[in-house]
Amino acid sequence: MEIVHGIENWSPSGPTCVAIGTFDGVHRGHQALLRGAVAAARAQHAVAVALTFDPHPLAVLAPQRLPPLLGTLEDRLALFAALGVDRALVARFDRHLARTTAEAFTRDVLAGRLQARAVFVGYNFRFGRDGAGTPADLERWGRRWGFWTHVVPPVRIGRQAVSSSWIRGALEMGEVEAAAQGLDRLYSVTGRVIRGAGRGASLGFPTANLEVPAGLALPAPGVYAVWVRVGGALHRGVANLGRRPTFGGGELRLEVHLLDVAVPLYGQRIRVGFVRRLREERRFAGPAQLAEQIRRDVAAARQILQEPPTADPLLGTATPGD
Repeated sequence: MEIVHGIENWSPSGPTCVAIGTFDGVHRGHQALLRGAVAAARAQHAVAVALTFDPHPLAVLAPQRLPPLLGTLEDRLALFAALGVDRALVARFDRHLARTTAEAFTRDVLAGRLQARAVFVGYNFRFGRDGAGTPADLERWGRRWGFWTHVVPPVRIGRQAVSSSWIRGALEMGEVEAAAQGLDRLYSVTGRVIRGAGRGASLGFPTANLEVPAGLALPAPGVYAVWVRVGGALHRGVANLGRRPTFGGGELRLEVHLLDVAVPLYGQRIRVGFVRRLREERRFAGPAQLAEQIRRDVAAARQILQEPPTADPLLGTATPGD
């Protein structure tokens, strides 16, 4: 997949079918847009394009309302590629773009620079200055400037419409299995392994301490069964996300213990996918009691992670046990 940063750097490559959105999390609803654009492009011998924005519009318009994000831009682009997108256009969201009217954006960017023949948006899509543009406007202007607009309805799990805010709420409750349903993959974060205090090793369970990028959503504090990608390999693991109350507390950290394998991790970037919350974080009377609980956590995680996943659970559409 080709990645273009900045609308001004886009070089026309013929007719396109475009999916537009911030795509925070690239959840099932977003995937419906992207798959629609890819299918339309294949049918029309056009280029499938994902048009996304960075930074998140709220970071510019209302920073105090910016929620924790469900992934980095790098994550987003990797998922676009996995879904078959040909070209990704990362539009820089700044005050200039925020002042652009919806009609001008449609005429100059979609119909003009991108040469769109089909545009896919969500049912609640808003764009242009003050968010004044609606899907109905896009349909009307599309007829004028030569593209058709496909408005994708909400994707539901039962009665629940999948949205980034709903997934964030599930994570806040530690309901990582619900989040995985909405994402169609495990919720995961990538971080660089940094040096810790070495307490895990002293208890018989060495851990990798992750430096997680600021601004990302994290599940509720607790202990989780996880899949961990190190390089190209997937490993079973147990993760503790918390403040280590048994040792006096501290800043929130994500610590991972790999099951049944010892590989050098310091300095590496690894990805941790949350499968199931095993328990809340709590204070123990001392190291011996904590070590005994960790042994029970490891046994529980090993039971949950018995079967290897049939597809990459951190990027694909299958979760462990499917």
